[in-house]
This record gives sequence, structure tokens and C-alpha cells, in this order.
Amino acid sequence: MDNKTLERIKRYKTIAIFRGVPEALTLPMAEALYIGGIRLLEITFDQQDPERIPKTCTLIEALVSRFGEKLGIGAGTVLSAKEVRSAAAAGASFMLAPNTDPLVIRTALEVGAEPIPGAFTPTETVVAAQAGASLIKVFPAGMLGPAYIKALAAPLSHVRYLAVGGITAENQQAYLDAGAVGTGVASGLVDTELARKGAFRKITERAMQYKLWE
Repeated sequence: MDNKTLERIKRYKTIAIFRGVPEALTLPMAEALYIGGIRLLEITFDQQDPERIPKTCTLIEALVSRFGEKLGIGAGTVLSAKEVRSAAAAGASFMLAPNTDPLVIRTALEVGAEPIPGAFTPTETVVAAQAGASLIKVFPAGMLGPAYIKALAAPLSHVRYLAVGGITAENQQAYLDAGAVGTGVASGLVDTELARKGAFRKITERAMQYKLWE
């Protein structure tokens, strides 16, 4: 894994997952989260939307233009090589997926982006690692809890783990203590309803609950 991406995740711990956030609210939401201490964002592809590639890449470009190196911007729910290439061209530096697809992993590496494939079993974890991934998104982590991360990492300690799914401000530290280098948080942090109401201060306050760095 690229040291810059890994070091960001190890230091800042929390990736805020933007899923279904309207375009008009994306930049204000990112601003509010940044003020609260968030330094990593994932902009997901909506797999039900036939226009997902141009829409998602437009958002990634806007965020990269606005924040530059201040925020690490990645793409999420990346299920195809085309999505990888398009997101990388828009400025995404890492690619998260809910599944393990060796083609997606290899394509990410080819374009200089970091693959973070999703895995839930030891077999999927090994397949992902053999395809070139060094950081594995354990998803949905909340189904089995922090103890599962610890159990998975015991025999497979050559890869690093990102816990995603069911992560809250209350249980985040438990996942980190179990061996995850970072976590991904969606609706518990990226609250679209608060944004619609203009309650960006509340979003900032919520982000501060996930700020584990100084």
C-alpha cells in the first residue's frame, strides 16, 4: 500500500462514508466534517443509478479541487475496472469495495490507487491479499463485533484491517483495540437529514466524537 494512504488511515482512523448525499450538500457536509476533525472521505457509487460514474466523479473532482491534500478522497462501492479508472482520473486515491474482486484490485494498483476490498471470511481475505491488497475492509464488521477482527488477524497478521459496518463513536475504539487500523462510518456520521436542515454545527459536533488524533 502507498505509504501516504496508509499513514493517513493509521493516523486519522475514521473514513466518513458519503452514501446518497445530494450533490448540493456534499461540499457543505465535507466542510462540517473537516472542521470536526475528519480527514478521510469515501464517495460511493450508487449501483442502482445508470449515471453513477459521471455523478460520482463530479463529486470527487469537486472535493479534490476544494480540499487538495487536506483531505484523503476515495471512491466507494467500486465494483468494476471502469469505475476504478474513472474515479482515479477524477482524483480518488483509494478504492473501497464491499467485496473481493481481483480485477478491481489489480486495476486500482495499475492506476496508482489503493485497493481496499471488502472481505468477511479468511478465504476472501487471503484471495484479496494474493491479488495485491494490503488493507482489507472487514464488512459488515458489526455482524460479529471486534472479537472477530482479533480472531481474523491472529493467523492473517500480514494484512491490515479496516472495520466497516455498525461502527459508532461508542464502539470504534474497541475495533481499533482488536487490531483494525481504521474504521469506516456512514449514516452515524454523515447525516443527510441534518444537512438538509442546515444543522452543520451538529454534524461538526458529531465528527468530533470520532476524532482520535491530535
